[in-house]
This record gives sequence, C-alpha cells and structure tokens, in this order.
Amino acid sequence: MNTLRNGEFFGQTNKTLNFDGLIITDTEYTHSYVDWHYHENAYFTFLLHGNVIEGNKKEIYECSAGTLLYHHWEDPHYNIKPDGFTRGFHIEIPREWFEDLNISKDNIEGSFNLKDPELKLLMYKIFKESKINDNTSETSTHQLLLAIFNQLSPQKHLSEKKPIWVKQINELLHESCNEKLNLVELAQTINIHPTHLSRDFHKYFHCNLGDYVRKLKVNKSLSIITTNEKSLTEIALECGFADQSHFIRCFKENMGLTPLKYKKLLK
Repeated sequence: MNTLRNGEFFGQTNKTLNFDGLIITDTEYTHSYVDWHYHENAYFTFLLHGNVIEGNKKEIYECSAGTLLYHHWEDPHYNIKPDGFTRGFHIEIPREWFEDLNISKDNIEGSFNLKDPELKLLMYKIFKESKINDNTSETSTHQLLLAIFNQLSPQKHLSEKKPIWVKQINELLHESCNEKLNLVELAQTINIHPTHLSRDFHKYFHCNLGDYVRKLKVNKSLSIITTNEKSLTEIALECGFADQSHFIRCFKENMGLTPLKYKKLLK
C-alpha cells in the first residue's frame, strides 16, 4: 500500500505552504482512480471544484464541491474521479501538533465526512488565509484549526449520546434550508415540543436555529459559486435568501468577505 509523505497528493499540486509545521496544498486531481493508500499525517480535504468518490474501511462518500473530509494518520482509503475538473484544498497536521496542544487522538481516529456548516465555514476561512498569506495568516490558520478540533472532538465523543431528534432535525434542515421554516411545524415533524427544540438546539449545534440555517444557505452558495455560471441574484434565490442584499450580508457575516471577493480568491 502506498504511503504519501508531507505535501504529497495524487495530481498536480499548484501551491504548497508551510505554516509552522502545517502543510497546506492546493491540488488539481488528475487520476481517474487512486488505489488504496494512506497519508503519513492526519489531514483535511476540502473539495473546491468538481466531484470525487472516496471509500474507506467503513463508508463510501460521494463528494461534490463543498465537501469536507477528515482522515487520521495512516487511515487507508481509495479515490475515484469522474470526468471534469476537480480541485482539492488540503491541510496536513503532524502528530507533534496534536501533542503540543494536548489534543487526544482517541476522539478523532478514523475518517469522517463532516457536514456541520460551522466546521466548513471555518475551513473556508483557512482557505482564505492561504490565499491572503500575509504575516498574520499563519497564526490565524493555527487558531482556526484549533477551533475546528475544539468542536470536532466533543461531537465525536457525544455522537452516541445524542437523542434521535438531533439527527432528524439536522437531516431535515439540510434538505429544506432554502425553504421558509416554521418552529412549530419543525417540532411536530420530529415529534418534540417546540419549547424543547428551542431550548436544546444550541446544546447540540452551538448556535440558534436561525443562525444554523443561514450557515447552511451560505455553504450551499459556496458550492454554486465555484461553477462561475450564475449571477449573485440567481445564487441568492436558489439558496433561499430573500434577495441579493440579504445573501451578501449573510455571506459577509459568516465569511468575512463578499461573494465577489471570494470568487476572486478561487481563481
């Protein structure tokens, strides 16, 4: 089985940065099939363009633009790339980083398809820092990565303890985030009291329901922006925003820059 070392990915890597031990790469995937392999370091893959299928010992993921995957070190997997341009952003984390920050590997072993919109938005901000790449980007990247793990570890640890309605509401919101949602109707659908849903939502999602839905909408817009085929008004309406102004405001609140500036970063 192939072992990939620091900064090595199958394809054409167009940019590599070293932020005090963190290896950041921007890679165009060119192989239609990559056999079972693993990486020396733990790492995140954030798909910026295109599609890819990835399999590991437990699951198979069909990944499109906006997908965020985590792999622990030496975790075997394989990849299949359909036709078309596919581009991935990676951040590799050496074991010393976990040790220096006292992050236990027991809570994060394995491979995960991370669907939490807050984790994705944090990774988009790391991508933005890699493009800015000024004298504060290294510190910002370490801080953002630590924020990801601070959320990721408790989620993994508590995954088996969550009540069934948490999974149900999460799936429901992902499916209908661009529709007008009603608290009472949502609560009835998952068979809990609206007060219960309102009170406990923050406990499991780390924000209120409205903010979570806005994050889902912004995440959806990010995958559409990569195609560069639609206007901001079209993207806003497709993602469930009231208008372009509302879209731009929510995007900037979550990303720290406007949709047009983000499109320029992708180039």
